[in-house]
Amino acid sequence: MAKKEEKTMRSTLSARSKQAWLYVAPALLLLTLFLFVPAALSIYYSLTDYNMLAPQAKTFIGLGNYFKLFGDPIFWKSVKNVGQFVLFVMPLQVGTALGLALIVHKQRPGNTFFKISFFAPVVVSLVVTSVLWLYILNPEQGLLNGILAQFGIKAQPFLTSPTQAMFAIIGISAWQGAGYQMLIFLAGLQNIPSDVYEAATIDGANKWERFIHITLPMLKPTSVMILTTTFIDAFKLIIQPMVMTQGGPMDSTITPVYYIYRTGFTDRSLGYASAMTMVYGLAIIIFTICQRKITGGDNNA
Repeated sequence: MAKKEEKTMRSTLSARSKQAWLYVAPALLLLTLFLFVPAALSIYYSLTDYNMLAPQAKTFIGLGNYFKLFGDPIFWKSVKNVGQFVLFVMPLQVGTALGLALIVHKQRPGNTFFKISFFAPVVVSLVVTSVLWLYILNPEQGLLNGILAQFGIKAQPFLTSPTQAMFAIIGISAWQGAGYQMLIFLAGLQNIPSDVYEAATIDGANKWERFIHITLPMLKPTSVMILTTTFIDAFKLIIQPMVMTQGGPMDSTITPVYYIYRTGFTDRSLGYASAMTMVYGLAIIIFTICQRKITGGDNNA
């Protein structure tokens, strides 16, 4: 009798296992086609001198592309640029998002209008946003320089200046992305029990003390998630430099992702672009792990 029950149980488990694999199969197929296969091909191509204009001349060169990469001044310039972008855009964008969330969290007339206004830039295409800001920041006829002229400030070069271009892109990126993170912060704020604030108020805590000792600690899981996603997205910067500056002036806004795109699809040097992809992808993984360790992302409890 026991053997019969054991056999039935095994048959049931086997049927459930087959059913589970049936459900998982479409996702595994998509992952294989669009993640595992491209990753494997990138590793293979990174070890060759593959040029898309002469695919028949492809030869295996081992680590040659990697040695070339570490001596490439443009690549290291792009790494420096994206490092500057990450360093400035993260506090600016996350801080702006938190500030906006605190504003719309209060119950006041017109809150819906402000939420829609703050979130509106998120739903606009980055390409459209970049083109719009090209007109706003035009050195000669731009709206921003027109406003500055009203205050007696001379016209600024903005995107045509090697020292100002990246900071202009930082400001635009923070403005465009803060609305989405505002909604996430707002959800976190709404999950904080009101009685905690009431108890703190009874104990004599002012607004600043409630913010420091209640709001920020209870927003830690939300903050870590936002910091991590912002960190990763910042390293993927490509649209704004591509549309607004083409990596210039003087490579001051070129980023690794844009350099990889330009090398692979403009110069057709797919082998070298694949090597850059491997190195840069590994660097992002390492930096993300370090960032989570620093912010306590692995221990949110």
